[in-house]
Amino acid sequence: MTSRSPNVPAQTPRRPSLPERAISRRLSALSTTTTATTTGAQAGTTQHELTEEIEEIKRYEDFTTIDWVQDAAREQLRRRARRKDNAGVSELRGGSLGWRRRLEDTYDAGQAWIVVTLVGAAIGLNAGFLNIITEWLSDIKLGYCTTAFYLNESFCCWGDEKGCPEWHRWSSFWLFNYILYLLFSTVFALASASLVKSFAPYAAGSGISEIKCIIAGFVMKGFLGFWTLLIKSICLPLAIASGLSVGKEGPSVHYAVCTGNVISRFFGKYKRNAAKTREILSACAAAGVAVAFGSPIGGVLFSLEEMSSYFPLKTMWRSYFCALVATAVLAAMNPFWTGQLVMFEVRYDRSWHFFEILFFICIGIFGGLYGAFVMKWNLRAQAFRKKYLTKYAILEATLLAAGTAILCFPNMFLRIDMTESMEILFLECEAGRDYDGLCEAKNRWRMALSLAFATVMRTFLVIISYGCKVPAGIFVPSMAIGASFGRMVGILVQALHETFPHAKFFAACQPDVACITPGTYAFLGAAAALSGIMHITVSVVVIMFELTGALTYILPTMIVVGVTKAVSERFGKGGIADRMIWFNGFPFLDNKEEHTFGVSVSQVMTSEVTSLPSSGLSLKAVEQLMAQNKYQGFPVVEDRTSKILIGYIGRTELCYAIDRTKKENFVSANARCFFTQPPTSVAPTPAVTAPPVTFDAIEDASGQQSVDFSRFIDPVPLAVHPRLPLETVMELFKKMGPRVILVEYRGRLAGLVTVKDCLKYQFKVEAQETSAHDPALEVRQEKLWGLMNNAADWLADKVLSVSGGRIKLGGGRALNLLESRPEDPRDQFSPILASSRHDILDGTEDIDSGVELQSRR
Repeated sequence: MTSRSPNVPAQTPRRPSLPERAISRRLSALSTTTTATTTGAQAGTTQHELTEEIEEIKRYEDFTTIDWVQDAAREQLRRRARRKDNAGVSELRGGSLGWRRRLEDTYDAGQAWIVVTLVGAAIGLNAGFLNIITEWLSDIKLGYCTTAFYLNESFCCWGDEKGCPEWHRWSSFWLFNYILYLLFSTVFALASASLVKSFAPYAAGSGISEIKCIIAGFVMKGFLGFWTLLIKSICLPLAIASGLSVGKEGPSVHYAVCTGNVISRFFGKYKRNAAKTREILSACAAAGVAVAFGSPIGGVLFSLEEMSSYFPLKTMWRSYFCALVATAVLAAMNPFWTGQLVMFEVRYDRSWHFFEILFFICIGIFGGLYGAFVMKWNLRAQAFRKKYLTKYAILEATLLAAGTAILCFPNMFLRIDMTESMEILFLECEAGRDYDGLCEAKNRWRMALSLAFATVMRTFLVIISYGCKVPAGIFVPSMAIGASFGRMVGILVQALHETFPHAKFFAACQPDVACITPGTYAFLGAAAALSGIMHITVSVVVIMFELTGALTYILPTMIVVGVTKAVSERFGKGGIADRMIWFNGFPFLDNKEEHTFGVSVSQVMTSEVTSLPSSGLSLKAVEQLMAQNKYQGFPVVEDRTSKILIGYIGRTELCYAIDRTKKENFVSANARCFFTQPPTSVAPTPAVTAPPVTFDAIEDASGQQSVDFSRFIDPVPLAVHPRLPLETVMELFKKMGPRVILVEYRGRLAGLVTVKDCLKYQFKVEAQETSAHDPALEVRQEKLWGLMNNAADWLADKVLSVSGGRIKLGGGRALNLLESRPEDPRDQFSPILASSRHDILDGTEDIDSGVELQSRR
């Protein structure tokens, strides 16, 4: 790997030889940048002002990748300019800074803690209000409180474990309650999907996969904006209350990160620097998990294990502090009036026995199989949704909620909210609490069958529901599925023990003392399913420990999660968030994966590179070159024949330089463009009527025929040798985060490589592991779409016939029910298929999404 230093003008007209130039470029990028930017106080200040102006215009273009190397260099330039400013003020004041300047420096240094505190408090308040609203909306489907309509069932019957006369069902007729339950669910889903479609398409879904890419440097304007935060906070309780098999824990991370982004925009340090902003976003992700599970330490570990590709020690400390503030505010609000941060928090006072490890392993195997099964079929459902249902997002969510209500109401475990069902399944039977005979021995087999049905049905509903256009997470649905399966296993083990109490297998059990606790099996099943769907380990163990406070169950939890992880890895790497990144084609290199390709970067790089010669091009030719392609930058070479590498200039910097030249001075379209300092000893030619000028003296020249762009190029772009292993290049992308890496051989440009090129080769090599193109699957999808169209036509005809022609739901062969124009930009992205074109976003796409994307403010 090499990096280049800027070419210093020689004192004589003699041009240095190629070896001399090659050796002069073998300097470190950091030291070279420092040397180049400290040639004088005036030059440094001017360069800093130009950089700030470019960044204010740039504001990180949509669907591009942030160059972290350039971002770090700009931050160092800002710090140097501030230190020089302080030094100048100190000299004017006789060697000491004034109290105002000291106060400004203190404020600048403490901005991070101010932002983290404000963000943590806002996340805690938002989580508390959302918990209260969600519980009320979920209970209003079943009944109402006569003393105060705004109270949910637990608040209305406070202190009464088995209900109270103040809480009334809507009717004594089961069928009427069924119809009202269906009506409420449908209306809630309709309202949630309509608001998302109309105001914030990015509020749909979980958001975890997109946030992983954003923290890694991918820009999605509006995804973390104020409207997304507002609509996500409003629609999330509606989506949960609709009964859809979606959860609020994943979206909690999204609205937490939105909160951090919105608040940090008010502070200059974070508004102009993406590296600082991603520290706050990582901390917010930890706080989002902390308030969702009541687990601050688990939230920090989740951000470290799953969300952040760059997690230094200071980010960990700020994440911890943000999670601490958020959970403290949530605890002060006490939304459930129980002192618990989440509804399904539970405490165990019993221990476990070693013979139960066999059943714990079975639960772990289930978790791994569940994760692999759901991810495979959910991605197929997502592909079908993106291909056929994009125009019917509102209708899809509404029908899904209606179908879920029809299927779930008869089952006692599917009818209630998933967090409430987990609270019931986690409990010990001896605690004095029961739910419709769950703990009674005479109902044991009926309960086991009901739990088995709930497990299968919930799995199916999660597959078809996760990904619809409402705020939707998969954490809690997966945990509810695991809890149902685990409780069923616990009930069966308990029945086995009571049938053979004197068997040697149960010799560790004490007589006349309950030996098996089915609630712990539900708890371990929830941990297994969560680990299986997300492919995370340590954070799951800590989250479950913080939920229960049972130190004795850490070892069983570790065993279950370890078995789940081992089984999951047999079916592919990466959880549902990583699969969604692949499905949407986001440019993301996972730092948890290790690859051995055995090839050099020359096998992957783009050899046909559009470059700019250091001199000779006219201004008109440069503009034509930029209009003909959408590349985000251009290598600068000495000439296109020798291809001796000089530097690199970004598209934004070049556009800014051209626009500023045209605005501040009359420039001919045939003016020559210089990307290096032209030799001062060269005599002007007839084509050059005025000496080359820079922007420092632009007001002193008019009608100039040459323009100097040398200050806008990066003289030290990251460059590697063509024989460098591809694995090393991928590590450079992961660790340093450049947008592009140039490939040079003996000082000459040989090509360039981007994250997109690396991902293309990776998916080509791993074609057997990724989903290959399956023509039979497409045929089945076409048949399914035909059946759906036939069913829609039949329903429309029946409604038209019954209403006497007054109600027309649709006509012909098209579904016109609640048809909506697709406005989510993510719907335009395609999954990466090994046998087809790799639709990976790299910032060169010209995307017209049909919706005005908001700024990061």
